[in-house]
Amino acid sequence: MLKPILLRTVLAASVSAIAFSASSSAEEVVNVYTTREPALAAPLFEAFTKETGIKVNSVFVKDGLAERVKAEGAASPADVLITVDVGNLLDVVDAGVTQPVTTPALTAAVPANLRDPQGNWYALSMRARLVYETKEEPKLVNFHYEDLADPKWKGKICIRSGQHPYNVALTAAYIVHHGEEKTEAWLKGLKANLARKATGGDREGARDILGGICDLAVGNSYYVALMRSGKGGADQKKWGDAITVVMPTFEGGGTHVNVSGAAVAKNSPNKANAVKLLEFAVSPQMQALYAKQNYEYPVRQGAELDPLIADLGPLKVDPISLVEIAKARKKASELIDKVGFDG
Repeated sequence: MLKPILLRTVLAASVSAIAFSASSSAEEVVNVYTTREPALAAPLFEAFTKETGIKVNSVFVKDGLAERVKAEGAASPADVLITVDVGNLLDVVDAGVTQPVTTPALTAAVPANLRDPQGNWYALSMRARLVYETKEEPKLVNFHYEDLADPKWKGKICIRSGQHPYNVALTAAYIVHHGEEKTEAWLKGLKANLARKATGGDREGARDILGGICDLAVGNSYYVALMRSGKGGADQKKWGDAITVVMPTFEGGGTHVNVSGAAVAKNSPNKANAVKLLEFAVSPQMQALYAKQNYEYPVRQGAELDPLIADLGPLKVDPISLVEIAKARKKASELIDKVGFDG
């Protein structure tokens, strides 16, 4: 008997295959499976259809994207897979449900460290891992991630769970830069500097700076813009307006980023249209539009930033490959547990 999760995946795969096959026989289409909220990707899809006449059929897949496409096999209607977090992008590659695609437009738009070397996926947008501090008494200049373990910050730093994907990726990047031994020492130092247990979200870090619980907090760039936009409510706007933002870098490197990205599915029935959609997504106009939907950074250099993101200052992206970071995630998670970071 099939396990419930696998059974749901197979049933969902059958339903989607039937739905897409009915619509794809009479018109040009491209079928997208995405873990992104539909509202974030919808403007991109609408603009693509307007520009090319190709209809975009999109399916929101909350969990099990790779498993679903794998279960559909050769009959899968999926043309493009869109997800967030480089770990999820490598999961679909490791599951064998992508195919390599290389075109001059894609390689020119997406920097080498933000795409798969074989062309199995391309980053579409970035979020930076930053440090927040109080706007009342800013202290930080030329701050490095390594400085988070400096004993002078003992009892003064707020951060969410070490096992959250944002912090696992940051720790993995630390491993790539400094190796496992130094990363373990850094995690111990950072844990010793916590003002409270590692918990909550990034926005709670800003809240607790305003509340006087911590002096510094580690958080993502798009949360700052989201808070300051007022879309999250009056309290969040107050938190966002109370902090200033520092762009930390690794010593000898740059600021750590994670990404949303896209891949062409292995059995894509509309491959030419899938490639057109990816190339459209990295065009200057669409890079700006796509990134603005969630206050992210475009991956294409020179693409327009949302004003709230532009206000954070220039971003110097860490040049190490996201593939190397993703490979170090398992070890990062083990080290986080080893030092009892969340305890």
